[in-house]
Amino acid sequence: MDRRIRGAALACLLLTAGLATGCTTESRADSSSSSAAPDASASSERAGRGEAGARADTKSSTAAAYRKWGLKPLAAPPAPPATKPSRPTAEGGGVPVISEIPTQQEIVFLTFDDGAEKDPKFVTMMRELKIPFTMFLTDAAIRADYGYFKPLQHLGDGVQNHTLTHPNLRTLGASAQKREICGQQTKLKAEYGTTPRLLRPPYGNWNEDTRAAAASCGLEAIVLWRESMQITNMQYQRGDKKLHPGDIILAHFRGPSELKGTTMTEMTANLLRHIQEQGFAVARLEDYL
Repeated sequence: MDRRIRGAALACLLLTAGLATGCTTESRADSSSSSAAPDASASSERAGRGEAGARADTKSSTAAAYRKWGLKPLAAPPAPPATKPSRPTAEGGGVPVISEIPTQQEIVFLTFDDGAEKDPKFVTMMRELKIPFTMFLTDAAIRADYGYFKPLQHLGDGVQNHTLTHPNLRTLGASAQKREICGQQTKLKAEYGTTPRLLRPPYGNWNEDTRAAAASCGLEAIVLWRESMQITNMQYQRGDKKLHPGDIILAHFRGPSELKGTTMTEMTANLLRHIQEQGFAVARLEDYL
């Protein structure tokens, strides 16, 4: 009887050891399989939630920035075109003259001229709202503080040519026009590290000598405008008094002394309201020209 009891006990002991060993091996295999093949769908879901959250945060911060400046958000601009729209063909060896960009998209382009006013709040406004624009700068207006425009340039806003001293180019001969235009090319390259591609003649006045001088100075186009911003209202060249796709809008670096007590940031806010009310987005001119 004792032998039978001892035999049964030994069998139970061996069975228990085998079961324990088997369970341990199975557990390790399960663990290894689980860690080697994580749930791909769960990872994708987490990534999707992260991207959606980032977009929501960006949209929220943009809306907050517009509220700060008393504005409704503008429509987001489309991605820049892979190929820039074609420009008018220049004749006679000069550069083309344009007032709008050929496009069917509901976009307009902002440009600010001269550089006399240097309102620090304008820099803050453009940084927070992320509104692209192009600066056509005159040396006589900016030489007292070249540095003011560098933070705007670092935001991606283009620095372009508006002559050395802001003359009416039509009243100058060919050589004098070339000095005004090429001289400003040199100044802007020295101060901002890039050579301008675009020229805006002061007052929008130009002639064939202007086109030839611009070409000889390495510029690619003369840029005029379709609308100009005053203090609270825009002046339209077309009879329907509306923005059109691709329009170029003119504004100025001007302050209260020229805007009847209105600041540059207030004038810019009025400009953005006109654009928002007509359902347009603002795109970067250099991406299309």
